[in-house]
Amino acid sequence: MAQGVAVQQADRSPARAGGRLAQRSAQGWRWCLRRNGALTPRQWAVAFAAACAAVLAVAGLFAALGAVLVLPFAALELFVVVLAFAWMARHAADREVLELDAETLHVERHCGRRCTRVRLPRSRVRVHPPQGTRTLITLQAGAQRVEVGQHVPPLLRRQLAQELQWTLALSGGVTPASGHSG
Repeated sequence: MAQGVAVQQADRSPARAGGRLAQRSAQGWRWCLRRNGALTPRQWAVAFAAACAAVLAVAGLFAALGAVLVLPFAALELFVVVLAFAWMARHAADREVLELDAETLHVERHCGRRCTRVRLPRSRVRVHPPQGTRTLITLQAGAQRVEVGQHVPPLLRRQLAQELQWTLALSGGVTPASGHSG
């Protein structure tokens, strides 16, 4: 299944080509990079119920016609559907949140139930843009390194890297690493 990104602009409308990916906040700048979820939780529940109803209707029809062995296979299929929906629900809220304040770049990565937080001193952060369509943006401050942009389409990763470089340079942060500017 193709993944996109849901990036919100300050006016809460989806970012478009040439638009800003960041939101301005009272403390500084904020980027919320998350999976592009096509369905709301209610729509997920309806889709799940419809899938279960279809499987049970077909299995019931064949069982009524004498093919009772279809029922265990229908139960197995429903079990697999439950697992698939549970996996999708677990990762529906996966996201990366970057917050840049006067002193620190805070990076939060949410994957399933896990959340990792990294704090990078703003004055030492270097942004290494992606070097290809399959690479992520690397943020480095001394020996600390973190990769971001997992939920951002490859075409928007370079824009994200440029915005990070611009906001860091705007207020006295370290400029982009040599040889890696966009």
